[in-house]
Amino acid sequence: MIGWRLRRLVSLTIIAGIMVAASAAAQWGRSRHQLPPNPLYDGAFRFCRIMFRQNPAGDGNGWGVDYPRADINFPHRLSELTTTWVSKDAAGIPNHAVLTLTDPELYRCPFIMMTEPGGLYIDGAEATSLRDYLLKGGFLWADDFWGEYAWRVWEGEIRKALPADEYPMIDVPLAHPFFHMLYRVDAVPQIPSIEAWFSLGGGTSERGADSAVPHARAIFDGHGGLMVLATHNTDFGDAFEREGDSRAYFDRFAGVGYAFGVNALIYAMTH
Repeated sequence: MIGWRLRRLVSLTIIAGIMVAASAAAQWGRSRHQLPPNPLYDGAFRFCRIMFRQNPAGDGNGWGVDYPRADINFPHRLSELTTTWVSKDAAGIPNHAVLTLTDPELYRCPFIMMTEPGGLYIDGAEATSLRDYLLKGGFLWADDFWGEYAWRVWEGEIRKALPADEYPMIDVPLAHPFFHMLYRVDAVPQIPSIEAWFSLGGGTSERGADSAVPHARAIFDGHGGLMVLATHNTDFGDAFEREGDSRAYFDRFAGVGYAFGVNALIYAMTH
């Protein structure tokens, strides 16, 4: 009887796993077809967001968190704060693109963004493509994941592309040029989502002691160039997306968010 029950439990577990995988695949397919087409590349800067499949064992709300307002607001502020040529549509709205890691268009994006990578899953082909993109000079910023479990999921996935023995990950020293590209950034700010900030009564750690310390960690290439930036226990995307939702939130987080973000982009474009 015990053996029969065990076999039945294993069978149900396998079926459940297949159903989860099928559901994830269906969600991936629907999300691809529901998006507007990417604008034609015109040589100017556009915000490139990475669409990824959700990891059943992950911790995150999906690749589309902060989309599309962060993708519009960030290049708009970039065009105000720097002389960067930003791609815009006929109405003057900054163009932005959503790409998979195997899209050939990836190589027209010197800067790509992942949001909530604690829920990331990449397969072998995606890992190979991401590695190739990064080693050819691309720059990945992974933002908005909280707590140690989400970090472990993210690191497990990024290591499919960049193994730890070849590419160690470290906290970026504040003396690094990254923190002084245009603005002087003296600390890694902890930026909560706007909902968390209000619910915490002005607190910033979304998961209490488990996410108390914000980090800006990086993987460098063989020449010392920063090619992967991971901002953990902080949410720069909400500083961009939600800048117009609350004056108090804007005053507290938009300035430090954009200073860090502009530095990240200038570094990516010049190194």
